[in-house]
Amino acid sequence: MGRVSRVSFLIAGLLFIPAVLFAQFNNSTTSPYSRYGIGDLQPYSFGRSTAMGGATLGSRYNLQINPANPASYTALDSLNFIFEFGLEGKFSNYKTETNSMNANDVNFKYFALSFRITDWMATSLSLTPFSDVGYFVESITDMEHVGNVYTTYYGAGTISNAKWGLAIEPVKNISVGANLNYRFGQLNRNTEIVFADPSFYNVQRYSTLRIRDFGLDLGMQATLPMKNDKSLTLGVVFANSPGYTDFVSDIIQKNLSYGGALDQDTLLYREEEKGELVFPLTLGGGVSFAKENVYEINIDYYHEGWSDARFLGSKSKFLTDLNKFAIGAEWIPDKFSIRSFVNRVAYRAGFKYEQTYHTFAGQHINDFGISFGVGIPMYRSNSTLNLSAEFGQRGTKEYNLVLEKYAKVNLSVSLHDLWFMQRKID
Repeated sequence: MGRVSRVSFLIAGLLFIPAVLFAQFNNSTTSPYSRYGIGDLQPYSFGRSTAMGGATLGSRYNLQINPANPASYTALDSLNFIFEFGLEGKFSNYKTETNSMNANDVNFKYFALSFRITDWMATSLSLTPFSDVGYFVESITDMEHVGNVYTTYYGAGTISNAKWGLAIEPVKNISVGANLNYRFGQLNRNTEIVFADPSFYNVQRYSTLRIRDFGLDLGMQATLPMKNDKSLTLGVVFANSPGYTDFVSDIIQKNLSYGGALDQDTLLYREEEKGELVFPLTLGGGVSFAKENVYEINIDYYHEGWSDARFLGSKSKFLTDLNKFAIGAEWIPDKFSIRSFVNRVAYRAGFKYEQTYHTFAGQHINDFGISFGVGIPMYRSNSTLNLSAEFGQRGTKEYNLVLEKYAKVNLSVSLHDLWFMQRKID
């Protein structure tokens, strides 16, 4: 990439960063499960590893950004500058014992950039959605001496996560890193109760949770070099129950319409109140076995202790510990093939099983899926177009719960440029 293109690349990035750091993602879920906790938690993997079941904690691939483990930043080649962004489309079918509905969500997913500062230090910036709320649920109850009562639950919002990461390699094959997180956003949850009998007051409740604060997560990777360009890497991540400042407000109103007039009264008004949301203890470990420029096999285990998380000073009966298992692989037939484009493509596949952090009536809501995809090299560069698809299901129709079957399509672009190299001819 020439000097003019490189300057344009930098200017575009610098203009884009402040714009998105204060932006809110649109919520990318319609799941009724997002009504509880802080909504649907978003996966920690980026474009390349999304096709590999999300397994990435041990990966040290030198042409990717991997914020899931900040220790991975030092794997980046010293002359590379990477800018990456991704999109996701999700198509879901929700079923209960009596009803069914379809929903489609398409959203900008993340952006990130990373580069080396010195031979032993690297840094990264990224912005991702941390959790999403987006649901609309209606129920009808026939109450004795009252008649039909219509209850509607609906909510929307996103908590975003801006990260600045730094990693160092104090000794060869050992890397440690940290991500400074700034989580911010607003979640709205509302309830409306309407009586079929017009002589009864209808009731509305509007609740808001707003978060803004900093947190820290740590990571380490240790690599064992082997013969024939093979290596084995162990990665671990850790975050110790960070507390985030939150602001909660609540309004409950009743109203009665008659003769074109409206009788309205406020039953409860709680002005925005400052508190603390204690996030869970997080632990994760991953193993990566790779042969340079040929294949990589990753296995992850990830745990978040949501049963001990605290909302407004107390635990939630709808939350339990999250446990995730993932395995994935990538294979490139011949990365440097001159004659065959197909041989230069990276082929990926993976599997995940997740015990989510939601529990109802003693039933753990589980999520499992299979994924596959390709990494398409761009002409005469190390840039890559990543395409992947994931098919899975979450929940169950039993116990009056909801079964979600979904298909996700992910597209990400990883743009690479050679920096910090003085050229004699440009």
